[in-house]
Amino acid sequence: MGDIPASPHPVLTHRMQFFHRRALLFSSLLVLGLTAGCGKKSSAPAPSATASKQPVEVINIARRDLVESLSLVGSLAANETAQIRAEISGQVRAVQFQEGEAVSKDQMLVKIDDAELRAQLAQAEASFHLAELNLRRSENLTEARSMSQAEADRVRSEHASAAAALSLLRVRVAKTDIKAPFGGIVGARTISPGDYVTAATVITTLDDLSRLKIDFQVPERFTSKVKTGTKFTVRAQTPVGEARAQGEVYFISSVIDRSTRSSQVKGYVTENPAGFQPGMFAGIELVLEVRRGVLAVPEGAILTTLSGPQVVAVRDQGADKVAEFVPVQLGLRERGLVEVAPLRPESLAEGQAVVASGVGGIVLYNGLKLEPRPLRAEFRIGD
Repeated sequence: MGDIPASPHPVLTHRMQFFHRRALLFSSLLVLGLTAGCGKKSSAPAPSATASKQPVEVINIARRDLVESLSLVGSLAANETAQIRAEISGQVRAVQFQEGEAVSKDQMLVKIDDAELRAQLAQAEASFHLAELNLRRSENLTEARSMSQAEADRVRSEHASAAAALSLLRVRVAKTDIKAPFGGIVGARTISPGDYVTAATVITTLDDLSRLKIDFQVPERFTSKVKTGTKFTVRAQTPVGEARAQGEVYFISSVIDRSTRSSQVKGYVTENPAGFQPGMFAGIELVLEVRRGVLAVPEGAILTTLSGPQVVAVRDQGADKVAEFVPVQLGLRERGLVEVAPLRPESLAEGQAVVASGVGGIVLYNGLKLEPRPLRAEFRIGD
């Protein structure tokens, strides 16, 4: 007997019929949609025969004075500062200054007991007086040929020795008077009358505040632009708010610090506003270079390309305004402005309108028709 084919499973047959009906329905809808689309006219407008103008914001190139500056930090210091010490050891007899008062140069500050030294001074004066008398006698005897030359030389030597001993003691007595080496403000004292001081004892400090100095570090790549006389501005927070003063460099170190790769620079603060004190932290705006009367544009007007920086000039072409790319060299930058120098001097001049913003974000090319608009006020710099 031949094999009888088995009948398909009833559930499987039902699913196959369901998917077949869905496929037929989808095909019918697709045909109807294509037929409707072919019979309906398009409502989209036809493209314009001429391209529309590109709106751009423009500004006229102007000549300005640009300043290259460097922001640094530093510390204020007194014009002169000294620690007052005794040159000889001894007991303090009197303290003749008040803490924090202003003193003048050579004003007495401290008196060291000099009783012993004065006694030695009196003895030296007597010895010197005797040596002078002996010298006069020897001179008279030498003229009368009553004294040998060797004896006369000995007398002269004794006289010179007595004079030197007297001079030494006078210097030592003078050092018992501790005086101010310069005018200034004395600080807190560390001794009282009766204390014994030595050369290692710091009696007080003396600060000359007639003018202030400032000490700061300049990175090595900028040191060649810093000279004696370079100007700077000092800013510091005082109890009454921020204060500013002008300054001038007077010292540039000849070596570069290996650890910081910078050079030490010092300057005088030519003004002394209220609130400035030695030791304060201060901000410094150091002027490195000043370029006067250069062509300047906003930084947003610079287009950086593989062939170099360019600006987009707005040229007249009949009744239209068109774009022209002008290669330039860049110079100093200052707060949103940049110096430009055209590679061809005649291609860019003062008053020339250029695209001032968005040159890297909109499609521009040579000959493109433009619709110039003034640069918005919030983007204008230096007006």
